[in-house]
Amino acid sequence: MPFLPYCRQRLADDPHLWASTLFDEVTALGYQGAYSTFTRALRRYQVRPHCEPCHASTGRNVAVIAHPPGEEIQFDWLELPDAPEGWGVGEHAHLLVGALAHSGRWRAVLSESEDFPHLVQALDEVMRKLGGTTRRWRFDRMATVCYPSSGQMTAAFAAVAKYYGAGVDICPPRRGNRKGVVEKVNHSAAQRWWRTVPDGLTVVQAQSGVDKLAVRMDDRRRRIDGVVTTVGELAAAEPMLDIPVRPFPAELEVERTVSPQSLVQFDGNFYSVPPGLPGVQVKVLHRLGEDDLRIATAGRAVIAQHRRPRAVPGRPSATTATSSRWSGRCWRRSPTGPHARTRSASRLRQPRSRKPSVCAGRQRLAVRPNGS
Repeated sequence: MPFLPYCRQRLADDPHLWASTLFDEVTALGYQGAYSTFTRALRRYQVRPHCEPCHASTGRNVAVIAHPPGEEIQFDWLELPDAPEGWGVGEHAHLLVGALAHSGRWRAVLSESEDFPHLVQALDEVMRKLGGTTRRWRFDRMATVCYPSSGQMTAAFAAVAKYYGAGVDICPPRRGNRKGVVEKVNHSAAQRWWRTVPDGLTVVQAQSGVDKLAVRMDDRRRRIDGVVTTVGELAAAEPMLDIPVRPFPAELEVERTVSPQSLVQFDGNFYSVPPGLPGVQVKVLHRLGEDDLRIATAGRAVIAQHRRPRAVPGRPSATTATSSRWSGRCWRRSPTGPHARTRSASRLRQPRSRKPSVCAGRQRLAVRPNGS
């Protein structure tokens, strides 16, 4: 197994790396076998180091909850530890994940923070990536959606749900398994995408990476009433409702520091301000659905106004919220280390010579010496 040294080094660096994530890496390096063959070889050669806590079983009883097609999208914030330092967002990044409860198709968006305007913006973008909305939305007891003590929806979010024509269901206390579809997606996104994000990746590139993973996972096979299908085929058959052309008009307000070049960064783009303000704290104000944004001083005096581009790339994340219960050691980033890259990756990318094979019923290949 020529990929064995690479796999041993990767699992020595990160014993909890998923086999599916490792399979994606070796496939990119030239491995042509099937996933079942790959995992069988990992077990045969005992590549993964032993971890006693991973062998413990919770033994919790589970129940299957029926989800009719087009009935429910489950939303959840995913808090991701150890954000790349170059993002300038502190220790954590945040991702809003939306999953169709029937088919399992999911999409996700990196967001500036988890406050109400950014939740509305991320919700709108996730639904557009999914192709519409369902009749119901499901959330846990996040404060931007409901009052956590009672579970009653806030008036502000009720206006959002009415705008998109969807009803809202709140999970009962300590019943996170009611949104088990999105919880499982959170785990997959963290293990198969976030765990491999390198330090030098930009926010736009990170958003592109999670988008590609979500599309690739549409090819997962599902068996429904004895018929084998895929997540993508199930999702294509779900009756989705159309959403408004423009998002709900919530107003975003974020703080930024003017660069030495008199530029302000927002949503992956840079906007100019008058000269003489390097290092000054300003506010970027933008109402969702509008084409313009304003840059104002701390006293909200507008000093610049710009037209935004139509295509909005992914956004960096902030460090304010802690809604996901999955943050911790098992989701920390562990990109490919220098030893794995230098010892195996470069060698595996080199073309390997093939020995001529002789098969029954086929012409024998003659190997002649040089000059003959």
